[in-house]
Amino acid sequence: MSLKSKANWGLLVMMLPGFIALFVFSILPMFGVFIAFKNIDYEKGIFGSDWVGLDNFQFFVATPDALVITFNTIAYNLVFIVLGTAAALAVALGLENLKAKKATRFYQAVMFLPYFLSWVVVSNLVFALLSVDQGVFNRQIVQPLGGEEIYWYNRPEFWPYILTFANLWKYVGYTSVIYLAAMMSIDPGYIEAASLEGATRAQIVRRIILPLISNVIIILVLLQIGKIFFSDFGLFYNVTMNMGSLFPTTQTIDTYVYRTLMNMGDLGMSSAAGLYQSVVGFVIVVLANLVVKKIDPDKSLF
Repeated sequence: MSLKSKANWGLLVMMLPGFIALFVFSILPMFGVFIAFKNIDYEKGIFGSDWVGLDNFQFFVATPDALVITFNTIAYNLVFIVLGTAAALAVALGLENLKAKKATRFYQAVMFLPYFLSWVVVSNLVFALLSVDQGVFNRQIVQPLGGEEIYWYNRPEFWPYILTFANLWKYVGYTSVIYLAAMMSIDPGYIEAASLEGATRAQIVRRIILPLISNVIIILVLLQIGKIFFSDFGLFYNVTMNMGSLFPTTQTIDTYVYRTLMNMGDLGMSSAAGLYQSVVGFVIVVLANLVVKKIDPDKSLF
């Protein structure tokens, strides 16, 4: 891209806020990685504090719940990736098949709205549905049918389904818009030609639409895989109302680190946990990208 063109300078200026945000929130904080290897003493300061090597990483590995917490984090993310991708594609295909453009825009706006709601708001909506005394499920469904009220916040076995539904409800609309944008870029001539040849809608989706947007699908999935050791803190902390009875099925790495270090106040240990998650996520993305590159080099990220 030539920098002599005024149009290119305009594009660079438009990109500037993104570069500044990337530098401030992603690159500059990397300077503090060394905190994970120090025993922070505020009197000595960050640079004067003693080095402790890998001691800060032991608090998480040594906890008896480490396997359960790690399993919960990975399992939830795998479910979110698989179901979220499938649901978003299904919604995007449904919107793409609509003939009325005004209806398409209306449905997009309705499905996109949950993405802008904070988990604090969502947690209150969930509580309004599941509250023992005034909840919609107990008062309007369970009790009128002759059943006994369910103490949802004391029943951890229900929450993998509740949290999965909440995650899908919040993010499917956002992801489906991305897939829909990719579908809109497909040359309509391909679909028209296939229809004239007698192809069914299922065949058009399987043979034309999905292959042509496969690059977008792979990129989004790889980005989600990179965060497989991170959990959506608001979902697992706020929606569950931080109920201890739900920890067996809702405790993840992020919520465990938060609860533990809020009591300990150890900056080094919290930095170690974040570094551990980031490094493992990076390694998984690289390995997943290598697998994609082996299958089809044109579809890999790098």
